[in-house]
Amino acid sequence: MKAFTQHKGLAAPMDRANVDTDLIIPKQFLKSIKRSGFGPNLFDELRYLDEGLPGADCSNRPLNPEFPLNFPRYQGASILLARKNFGCGSSREHAPWALEDFGFRAIIAPSFADIFFNNSFKNGLLPIALGEEVVDQLFEEMYAQEGYQLTIDLEKQQIIKPNGATIDFEVDAFRKHCLLNGLDDIGLTLEDADDIRAYEEKRREQAPWLFDAVK
Repeated sequence: MKAFTQHKGLAAPMDRANVDTDLIIPKQFLKSIKRSGFGPNLFDELRYLDEGLPGADCSNRPLNPEFPLNFPRYQGASILLARKNFGCGSSREHAPWALEDFGFRAIIAPSFADIFFNNSFKNGLLPIALGEEVVDQLFEEMYAQEGYQLTIDLEKQQIIKPNGATIDFEVDAFRKHCLLNGLDDIGLTLEDADDIRAYEEKRREQAPWLFDAVK
């Protein structure tokens, strides 16, 4: 998993509440479990004017000119500003996969659905919950200033605005540790690889017949 320490990026809007996981990545794209390749179908029903089909080439599909992520000013955005209850609906890890594959590193919103919130941390995506008034102000500034960039410092737990003003945010200490070090569930397990090997060797000495039975 890619580590998250400090990130500076262009902000883009998803200016609606209760964005569910089926809107983030529609159900027809859930057959693959590769974790990659979902970016072209992120917000598929909003980004394109035709129906999205699994395995289809998206490069020539007609774009929705009214969807903000298709606007020239938001191309290359890596920070998503969203509204309350982002990521609600069914549980699917494909949602953070699609956001990360598209290029987003962080999402700022007043609140998140619990399962999406947890899945984001496990996949290197930083969800930041801020008060609604603070998020409203960020939306206003972003709309008013083309090329609006934010810097997110995870170690200091601060968002730095273009004018230098800072916004503090909360993050669980364990999740922060995992993101700073790029540790997903497998990475966390491998941190104890020496202890695991030592335990296996001890068990082999204590009960060799168990290991002889495994062919």
